[in-house]
Amino acid sequence: MTYCVGIKLNAGLVFLSDSRTNAGLDQISTFRKMIVYEKPGDRFMVLLSAGNLSISQSVREILQVEHLKEHPDSEPITIWNAKSMFDATRVLGAAVRHVHERDAESLKQAGVDFNVSLIFGGQIAGEGMRLFQVYSAGNFIEATPETPYFQVGESKYGKPVLDRVITPDTPLDEAAKCALVSMDSTMKSNLSVGLPLDMVVYEEGRLQTDRVVCIDENNPYFRMLHGSWGQKLREVFDSIEDPMWSGGATDIPLLVPAQRSKPLKKITTPDEKLI
Repeated sequence: MTYCVGIKLNAGLVFLSDSRTNAGLDQISTFRKMIVYEKPGDRFMVLLSAGNLSISQSVREILQVEHLKEHPDSEPITIWNAKSMFDATRVLGAAVRHVHERDAESLKQAGVDFNVSLIFGGQIAGEGMRLFQVYSAGNFIEATPETPYFQVGESKYGKPVLDRVITPDTPLDEAAKCALVSMDSTMKSNLSVGLPLDMVVYEEGRLQTDRVVCIDENNPYFRMLHGSWGQKLREVFDSIEDPMWSGGATDIPLLVPAQRSKPLKKITTPDEKLI
């Protein structure tokens, strides 16, 4: 399993992925789930992948040579000459379908589902930043101001903090911190997600970045964040009053008159038997 998150902000983009593919008492495998495509001054793109490792690796390799042709006489569209991120994502979708056509039937015969989920985002000169999620069929959706981030893989544990913090106006560094907290929460609850992590932070309009880091267990910032987040959560939890069952001792009792029906309750007498 894995966990990847991509965030689109007014200020830029944040990408974060773990690198664990198998988890067990005696087997842990590590493979990078992130690849950066960069042509400084022209385009900057990041691909994150989750799902079957053999499928995602095949997609990444084919993407380097995959192309689309709108018309027989037109120039083939690749990720390196696409005029928009939308067209680049169409090329990625075509690569997914290419692998499906080649491998899906044999995988099915072996009892393996064709399972791959991708996050693809970046910026091409002449247009704004864009972020997409690509599915196993090669179709995709785009991030919006109402939904400014995508997750693939083991997403449920890291979602609450993203929902509470991330908006299009969130500063880049704050979003990077939020992504790391989201990852830390996922790692805490699921052993199939683990270090090292790959993170890229991209500033809008630069068409390149030097904010790339691989985070392992010795990274000082992530060690601080891991310890501080658990401690601060406990402090906030302890600061909230315990539930009170009457209004005599508090202005915020748990038990209050309500229109909703009470749960069904069966009370037995000494002469009755429970069946």
